[in-house]
Amino acid sequence: MKPRIGLLVSAAFVSLAGVGPGQAQDKVLYVAAYGGSYEQLMREQVFPDFEKEHGVRIEYTAGNSTDTLARLVATKGSPQIDVAIMDDGPAYQAIALGLCSDIEPAPVYDELYDMAKITGNQAVGLGAVATGLMYNTKYFEEQGWEAPTSWADLKDPKYAGKLVVPPLSNTYGLHALVMEAELGGGDERNIDPGFEAFVNEIDPNVLAYEASPGQMTALFQSNQAVLGVWGSARINSLANTGFPVKMVYPKEGAVSLGIVGCPIAGRDNPLAQELLQYLLSPEVQERVARGYGYGPVNKNASLTDEEAEGIPYGPEQVGQLRVIDWDYVNPVREEWNTRWTREVEG
Repeated sequence: MKPRIGLLVSAAFVSLAGVGPGQAQDKVLYVAAYGGSYEQLMREQVFPDFEKEHGVRIEYTAGNSTDTLARLVATKGSPQIDVAIMDDGPAYQAIALGLCSDIEPAPVYDELYDMAKITGNQAVGLGAVATGLMYNTKYFEEQGWEAPTSWADLKDPKYAGKLVVPPLSNTYGLHALVMEAELGGGDERNIDPGFEAFVNEIDPNVLAYEASPGQMTALFQSNQAVLGVWGSARINSLANTGFPVKMVYPKEGAVSLGIVGCPIAGRDNPLAQELLQYLLSPEVQERVARGYGYGPVNKNASLTDEEAEGIPYGPEQVGQLRVIDWDYVNPVREEWNTRWTREVEG
């Protein structure tokens, strides 16, 4: 079995800094979203203005999307979260399970790209991430290697022991499986070619099937891994540290990982609607793009060429991302996970 280096960080319930003097101390908004550098960005650059404007204190529950979904399911009878921010796959599951409530009309929703508008109007896209390839530019240059260009490059034996791919339980890993299936003539509804590619051609190259962003970063920084499958926002964050890493949009297409927010059913906190609208404002969309690398879904958000480097931006890039058919995938995902564990990591 390939080692899965590191463990998923346990979800931690953490509180943002309290509101300033003179603000109402009894108004609280409960938000569940990602941890790590995303949480830090929200704490420091996004939430303070909202808290000040509305006289509210935000309580933040950090965790990955599957953790958040599990928490919402477990507390459905007595929900404790007002707004949940998740990857698109788990978000679609939340909608199907009746965990999200309707989004109230507001002018900002007319400013969004179509990919951010979710059928049923119980959730909305807050940002776009592209899943593609990440490579160590310095290492490639030293080896005299050309930059990767295709999902087929994962099969190249020169990367033996130098490739890292998230497991199938991670959205990035699922995206890789679907794109390998497409290379073999399949897709979500014919996933067999993807499994065959991983078992027979890609797995021999894989150093680890790694879900933890921290461990993924560590594997690259130690030069144990030089090629990987990851999202544009994560790659952007690593590149911003000065590490020589670059995002590649494969010629067959990068895959859309939508960042989705939904107001939680049974809470009816009016500030939940206000927060979603605030997160979609051009100013906040730009702030998150610059600070974390999420592609803006508001058409009025503006980035310089330098700021937009490596992230989905504008109608051509955002509109051309490959979108997963989650209505088909979610019901069969557990079956895929079992098969992955048995055939690929087994």
